[in-house]
Amino acid sequence: DQDRSRLAREYLAALTADDKIRLVASVSGYPEADRLLVSGRADAVLVIPPGFESATLGGRGGQLQLLVDGADPGTARQVIGEFAARTNAFALQRQQAGLLPPPALDVRTRVLYNPSLKSLISMVPGLMGVFLVMPALALTLALTREKETGTFESLIATPVRSLEYLVGKLTAYLSAGIVSALIAQAVAILWFRVPFRGEQSAFLLLTLIFLSANMGLSVVLANFLKNQQTAMLLMLMVSFVPSFFLSGLITPINTTSWRSLLLSSSLPATHYIPIGRGVFLKGLWITDLVQPALILFGMAAVALTMGALLFRKQIE
Repeated sequence: DQDRSRLAREYLAALTADDKIRLVASVSGYPEADRLLVSGRADAVLVIPPGFESATLGGRGGQLQLLVDGADPGTARQVIGEFAARTNAFALQRQQAGLLPPPALDVRTRVLYNPSLKSLISMVPGLMGVFLVMPALALTLALTREKETGTFESLIATPVRSLEYLVGKLTAYLSAGIVSALIAQAVAILWFRVPFRGEQSAFLLLTLIFLSANMGLSVVLANFLKNQQTAMLLMLMVSFVPSFFLSGLITPINTTSWRSLLLSSSLPATHYIPIGRGVFLKGLWITDLVQPALILFGMAAVALTMGALLFRKQIE
């Protein structure tokens, strides 16, 4: 708010009256606004220029600028539509009361990170958080296949310890997962023309943590499964399918229900999707993604520890 006028305060009060639009911070300049948008703390930044009240009351039309985070086109369109509707309602109400002369307020919108609001640009980096579940599914199938085919019985007779066996499996499938991520990254950049503005090292490290979280879940589930068909169905129902619909990939996460929020938060993909979009579209570094990275790291540590403790090199 560069105007600091009565009209600006009344306009802000009208925007945030029902808490559907929340004011998360007040900033003094564009650098602070940029940090809010980059970090994801704000979906949009409203700029009220100097002279806003005098221009509006003088009949010259008050101009406003709306900076919108376009990394999630669905949310961005909702934000733009909501601001336009509320601004028009505010202006119309004041005009009917004789408090504002025409023309109405003019909101100039600028979309950042994905100016065209193409769903493809946002969907491809987010979709990586869903299909990179596949290496974890392959690990579950590998662990259960050895029980199903009887090769696990031969393994029991060897001096290989349980932890060594798990480390060997994890190393192989984590390596395959990283290779898959690199192929997916190349396809996103070269085929779908998605811009990659981040650092390669950050992308690989955060992807490795995400893969570890998924594979920890695979190891835990594999301890209780006896055949591949059950393993595949369970992994699809527990991880793959929910990651499509509950992780914020297609529609924003429902924050009005604590059950829905808890279920979404328990999925590794929920925390990787903002990482993928942030690294690709915003050029974020690990320090900008501390929260989702720590959550994924905690998931990986807990799941892998549980899997190692539950795993026994014996036939039940």
